[in-house]
Amino acid sequence: MAILSNRQLFLLNTAQTSYSPRLIEIERAEGVYLYGPNGEKYIDLVSGFAVSNIGHRHPKVLEALSEQLAKYLHVTVYGEFVQAPQVQFASKLLSLLPDHLDIVYFTNSGTEATEGAMKIAKKYTGRREIIAAEKAYHGSTQGALSLMGNPEYHRAYAPLLPGIRFIRYNTAEDINQITSTTAAVILEAVQGEAGIRVPDSAYMQAIRKRCDETGALLIFDEIQTGFGRTGELFAFTHYGIVPDILLLAKGMGGGMPIGAFVANKAVMDVIKDNPMLGHITTFGGHPVSCAAALASLNVIVDNRLTEDVQRKANLFRQHLQHPRIREIRGIGLMLCLQLDSFIQVEKVSKYCAEHGVIVDWFLHCDTALRIAPPLTIDDNEIEIACKVILDGITFAG
Repeated sequence: MAILSNRQLFLLNTAQTSYSPRLIEIERAEGVYLYGPNGEKYIDLVSGFAVSNIGHRHPKVLEALSEQLAKYLHVTVYGEFVQAPQVQFASKLLSLLPDHLDIVYFTNSGTEATEGAMKIAKKYTGRREIIAAEKAYHGSTQGALSLMGNPEYHRAYAPLLPGIRFIRYNTAEDINQITSTTAAVILEAVQGEAGIRVPDSAYMQAIRKRCDETGALLIFDEIQTGFGRTGELFAFTHYGIVPDILLLAKGMGGGMPIGAFVANKAVMDVIKDNPMLGHITTFGGHPVSCAAALASLNVIVDNRLTEDVQRKANLFRQHLQHPRIREIRGIGLMLCLQLDSFIQVEKVSKYCAEHGVIVDWFLHCDTALRIAPPLTIDDNEIEIACKVILDGITFAG
């Protein structure tokens, strides 16, 4: 009997999310590099989709993982036993957030953080309407999918949650749609899958003011933007406002799966009764993931990684000059190269992968390239990667 390759087994035995997966086999990863089984080496300019903010397999994360593995793995459902990794990480995280955000609920992922935030917003306010933005992405579970501002992704899964209203992102005239019947407004601090859309500070401040006037809660999705990607530890800092609920995941765990929603204790406490255990999770805040997340956060803070993000972003912008790049959008190391067509983007992505650089596109903007490297990328790696991208754009025509 013939022995099937990993690639063949991947296609045969694991669920596929499209008819054209990338099929790049990875044997190991280190820093900003991914390595294939046959000597392939790739500069990762996607960071596992804004996950590996401190690079792959950071030594401090590996050390924390090893220490926790020697103690215990899962012991019980979240919220019952006192587990040091959860306690220590929560304490460190909250110490870096405004005082109003004083309690954290750990989940397994960003979409679960979205689900939890929707629940507490409805229960705390006693309202049912939630306002989201067109071209938003907050996850793919049924509740989070209901907030996705792209009907193309809704139709096959309808009916979704009722009571969802959509406004245009960064459009001031839509703000008055927030009323006293609105439980919450959920917005990405920077729209990611729409192709990196950075809002005006005045718009975000007006949203905050309108929520205060109407009693609606403001939920900020920082699942992609959190933990230094924009040049601040959290992107809401750029706008001079504080959300009522903060969603976190991706870059939080140093490569391990974890998410969270953070709120004021008065808001979070609604899950304690009527009914008791109103929001539960078995694996949320897994002790190994929390240990990794604490180590990752300490690396970001202790090494002041945010302080060099904008300089590195400027270096990308300086090197990525090409007549076929229509626009470079973004903030910090969350960048978008606007091209003309998906065919062009696909050709560039394939060329880059074949020449050792991983780039990708966006769910709601497939005519642009995603650039989101680990914050630890150095100047030489930036220059090498940019040259490959420019060559790829020229090759794509």
